[in-house]
Amino acid sequence: MIVILTVLLILIILKTINIENIILKNIYTKQYEECIYRCSEQCEIDPLLIFAIIRVESNFKEDSISLSQAKGLMQLMDSTADEIATKLNMDEDYDIFNADTNIELGTTYMSNLLTYYNNNLYLALAAYNAGIGNVNKWIEKGTIKKDGSDIENIPFKETRNYVRKVLRDYRIYTKLYG
Repeated sequence: MIVILTVLLILIILKTINIENIILKNIYTKQYEECIYRCSEQCEIDPLLIFAIIRVESNFKEDSISLSQAKGLMQLMDSTADEIATKLNMDEDYDIFNADTNIELGTTYMSNLLTYYNNNLYLALAAYNAGIGNVNKWIEKGTIKKDGSDIENIPFKETRNYVRKVLRDYRIYTKLYG
């Protein structure tokens, strides 16, 4: 009887402190929060989306390099980073692995993609992963719709999974912090 009461008491206490949210907030962290909020405000983009992108891209590892040589927290290709850095008038010798720099470049790039695709998150995320050229080709050929409602038709498995993961993490970040 005492054991049952103890277990019930523990369950009530855990429910009261919402242990699930505590655990989830340790998994879905808000590292680099100050920089992400600053850059997101400048780019008029939801910071929770940027947290989700970083979590999927690098899991918050600054020195991350992908097999395709994408670099840093937001996994930027050198050519993409150079193009955005030029538009932002950054020094030519910027450090792509510097967290603040990488977040500024990646957030600006994602904002540009959202503008390019008329705030269509599905298409912008697909382009962030596979490139604008691929996404435009898929739309042209009718592989995917202009509204991005059929992301299941994205022909690259990696990109299809990427979009799903970012959307999932974005929903979780919104639930936890929104």
